[in-house]
Amino acid sequence: MALEHKAFMYSGTDDFLSVTVPFLTSGLDRGQAVVAVAREPNLSALRDVLGEKEILFVDSLGFYLHPVHTLRDYQTIMRDNAPRKVCAVAEPVWDGLDERQTLEWIRYESLINVVFGDSDARALCTYDTVSLPPRVLSEARRTHPLLLAPGHDGASDDYLDPVAFGSRCDRGLRFDRPGDAEYLPIDGADLHVLRTFVGERAHRHGLTVQAAQNLVTAVNEIAANALQHGTPPIGLWVWQDGDELVCEVGDHGFWRPGPGPLTGYVPPESALQSGFGLWTVRLLVDLMELRAGWDGTFVRVHCSTLGVRR
Repeated sequence: MALEHKAFMYSGTDDFLSVTVPFLTSGLDRGQAVVAVAREPNLSALRDVLGEKEILFVDSLGFYLHPVHTLRDYQTIMRDNAPRKVCAVAEPVWDGLDERQTLEWIRYESLINVVFGDSDARALCTYDTVSLPPRVLSEARRTHPLLLAPGHDGASDDYLDPVAFGSRCDRGLRFDRPGDAEYLPIDGADLHVLRTFVGERAHRHGLTVQAAQNLVTAVNEIAANALQHGTPPIGLWVWQDGDELVCEVGDHGFWRPGPGPLTGYVPPESALQSGFGLWTVRLLVDLMELRAGWDGTFVRVHCSTLGVRR
């Protein structure tokens, strides 16, 4: 059966509890696996009311670190509790994000409708109307089929299909590149030179050993895709942007992989499925962006030296 995915616009902890407590209790009454992922003080308030119930309580700050990782972790919760269905309160974390990161998390909310579309799960995503930016609140109405807000409880009139929404997000991407970016041509199937080039710059930038290895693996996967699907000339650009090391692979073809804007975001069922490589890349780096147009196809990845949420 279909996912029940509702955005709940609340104001204050009392308002939050007035809806989330009955929602979670109804999940318990139905024999569902009940999960509450919330921020403080909401999480402690839920524990005070429902702490003796069979509920998994999770702090949002430790759960919403990376969109692709969060999708994977929710999949794990679904799998570990099968055949029981999942009933979840979910409160994403929106502060501390730049424009690109905000866009990725907004897109994540839309992807929920695809990844868990036939799960029969119930998800109530909560949005604080007092503290959250207006843009986040307005986009929530486009990424959730159902909406609970003052004066409204039902279908969201602003909801957009995830494919259409993903295309809209892609059109908003900007791919400016600094003039002092280092360049390496990619002109053969042997990518050893590329891996060394990226590894040296990752070390110079101060990435940890694991983060550097992840970045090398990610760029190698993107370059291999470009060699297979792209049109020469193919090249790699590397530059620093504050605490981030940015790598971009580009070619002169329109090789956008997969059937559409969801490719590389929706978890593939196997390594043979289209989009598996890009899904892997997203798991390895802090942020991956893809733009395909008349001037070519460009895949950009970001890795940060800071130990903060992405």
